[in-house]
Amino acid sequence: MVALVPWQWYPRDWRVWYDKQFGATDYREAPATIPARPLQDSDYDEIGDICPPDLKGWRKAQTVAGIDILAEPGCLADNPHAIAAFVKGTNNVGHMTLMNARLSPDAVVKGRDLDQDGDPDEIHIRLEVFELNGASPDINEPVVQYSVAPGIKPGFWVFAPKSVGMSTENFESLIAQPGLRMPSPAIRVEQGDQIKVTLENTHYMPHTIHFHGVDHPFLDENGEGNDGVPVTSEKPLMPGKQRTYEMQPRQAGSMFYHCHVEVQAHILMGLNGLFVVEENRPNNWLQTFNIGDGLVRHPSVASKESYDREYDLHYQDFDKELGEAVQSSNDPRVITQRVHRQYDISQADFEYYMLNGRSFPYTARDSLIVTAPDERVKLRVLNAGSEGVALHTHGHKVTITHYDGVEHPEPARITRDVVWIASAQRVDLDLSTKDDGLHSYGPGVWLMHDHRERGVTTNGLGPGGNVSAIVYDKYLQDDGWPMTFGLDWNNFLAPEFYRRDSADGSTSLLESVEPYAISTLRILALTIVIGLLLGLLWVWTFVKKRND
Repeated sequence: MVALVPWQWYPRDWRVWYDKQFGATDYREAPATIPARPLQDSDYDEIGDICPPDLKGWRKAQTVAGIDILAEPGCLADNPHAIAAFVKGTNNVGHMTLMNARLSPDAVVKGRDLDQDGDPDEIHIRLEVFELNGASPDINEPVVQYSVAPGIKPGFWVFAPKSVGMSTENFESLIAQPGLRMPSPAIRVEQGDQIKVTLENTHYMPHTIHFHGVDHPFLDENGEGNDGVPVTSEKPLMPGKQRTYEMQPRQAGSMFYHCHVEVQAHILMGLNGLFVVEENRPNNWLQTFNIGDGLVRHPSVASKESYDREYDLHYQDFDKELGEAVQSSNDPRVITQRVHRQYDISQADFEYYMLNGRSFPYTARDSLIVTAPDERVKLRVLNAGSEGVALHTHGHKVTITHYDGVEHPEPARITRDVVWIASAQRVDLDLSTKDDGLHSYGPGVWLMHDHRERGVTTNGLGPGGNVSAIVYDKYLQDDGWPMTFGLDWNNFLAPEFYRRDSADGSTSLLESVEPYAISTLRILALTIVIGLLLGLLWVWTFVKKRND
């Protein structure tokens, strides 16, 4: 009953006495702020130079083995020797080119010119399967390391051209050699060519390849499965085995290839890529692989007819739990159980959102769209993730020319600044940099990103995710890094940032607050007093009932 009486009804002397005994002794200021720890040079040791010096000269325009290769304006460039071998065929280049490219002589075999139009029409491609950031029996670090963002190295599986030599940079390094990375490479073939793709399963899991959207027969000429789907077409390809898929695509367009074994896990793990069927043209020597996607440094004849530049953009989301499953053991049986049986995609929570295998700020290294005024740029976009992407371009409106490899009628084409791309969907976009207030607002560093808020975070923290930018060449530094005028990006380049141990320079949300000082003795005394009062109330009630 006493507790139910409003506080203001108690006599003033009682209230003063209560405050003296159990309240604050005097005025206390709010707890002090604990500043975030300033970033030190040692915090950046793990990532090294954000734009490493181009010591090998890979960024410049050059001719290798008779193949002209465009300059790479961004920080990181693909190996020009590999590009030349992809264009000419690994069977048609010299030994030193192959050695510099780290490719097997049968990685991309280009044969006869069947229609006598100046380019090969018999193409045989060989793919292997690699694990990135896998567990090691010898050390507590992942091996064949590949970083999505500063300090973030989930386990991945990828398709890659058949290679030779070490899978790391050298015998002293744990870092993957440049040809092994996310995403699985974009593949280019020509309309009407006779294509063979051989999967050599160098992995410890069974796999297949399904050519999603690509014109191919259900069975090959030997009557064997050719669709890559275990439940209808063929048995999964076991470790150490190989299978050849055959096709002669009649329709050009942007397609998709991916593993079809345990698709709820294998596609998400990285076993997927863009598959482009280019229009048939004379003297059309194609860059069969575009490692890491991004700028096509030896574009097709059809592309050069209409566009100044061409970029491949591969979007994907990723569940950290799935990546950790492959890093938890070296026993294939354990990994198989955890990936195929214990992993539940219906409970998935995607922490990483990537563009061309990177999350911001690493997207600025090799996934910028670099352009100049009054250009036309072709963007081939694949969403290989489980969630849709609301692709938004700052400063520009793009025109959708193709859906899933099918040309959209020109009178019905839509120009907009947010393009919805469903899972497994491909769209071709025409980016015009004509400064007319519609297609472009003028030169600058214009962000390009998923407009779903989750898509621009890494492990729930922003800025991160698939944020990239359309950068005009006048806003690009000599080393390929964009010139910006806002926050210092160095804060985002330290692994500490994505562990929430540093502030981003714009707010103090990542700073800590000292705990309020609480008198334990007073709380104990108050508890005893309340307990005594409740005890007396119980005794009084008990005695009253007994007397009644």
